[in-house]
Amino acid sequence: MTHPNGDAAAAETRARGVAMMNQVYGWEMPSDVPGDFFAVTADHLFADIWTRPGLSIRDRRLLLLGAIAAQGQSDVAKIQINAALHNEELTEQQVEEAAIFLCHYVGWPLGTGLNNALISVKADRRKAARAAEKQRDG
Repeated sequence: MTHPNGDAAAAETRARGVAMMNQVYGWEMPSDVPGDFFAVTADHLFADIWTRPGLSIRDRRLLLLGAIAAQGQSDVAKIQINAALHNEELTEQQVEEAAIFLCHYVGWPLGTGLNNALISVKADRRKAARAAEKQRDG
């Protein structure tokens, strides 16, 4: 496999990055998304940073949730919480405990934002599970 610019090493980096993105988020990402933003995300962040030794994906996810909570990024928190639950890295109770813990370090409003993101994700996941069950039962 070669990269669109013909560089086999770049293609290997892209494949490694996309594979890690798939593992982190639990869904299949295309490898041919155009543009520099995706290139930096896949080829550097996921191929080089998320694959470094020393921290597990779960460890990185917890750090990321703390950073996201500190910035008040509830939409991004929902993506990360859903992926953590989907990949069974964290339980709902562990995410709630993280929110309680973070309230004391990033402030109550920001920690509450993380907890509210969890509440929203739990509701969405339960709704999707009911719909899948209903479809299965016909």
